[in-house]
Amino acid sequence: MSDPISDFFDAWQIEEANERLNKIASAVAKDIQYDDPRTSDTIKGVDALSDYVGMFSANAPGWSANVVKSDTNGSVTRATVAFSGAGPDGQNKVQLGQYFVEKDGDLISRMVGFVGTGDPQTAV
Repeated sequence: MSDPISDFFDAWQIEEANERLNKIASAVAKDIQYDDPRTSDTIKGVDALSDYVGMFSANAPGWSANVVKSDTNGSVTRATVAFSGAGPDGQNKVQLGQYFVEKDGDLISRMVGFVGTGDPQTAV
């Protein structure tokens, strides 16, 4: 059985819109709520979330997003995600983000993301 959190972040590197939408739809509930430090409002629904993720792949071609660590406490999973790819100088860059995830059954129902991991040494 695949992990919906890893599946969701795998979609961040998919440039083709329908393929990305299908990958995201397989990982999240239809009424998904997603909060990100780069958005002012909660993103609601699979289509809106796929459009948002599509902006990442359009603005950072070749970059990937991978879960590098996760743990669960009660009904909430904390996932550390490494966003990586070539920077403007051609050198590989890595930026960490931390997400708190709630699920409804096997699908993500709510996700809240933060830049960095809260550790001053890894802040971006």
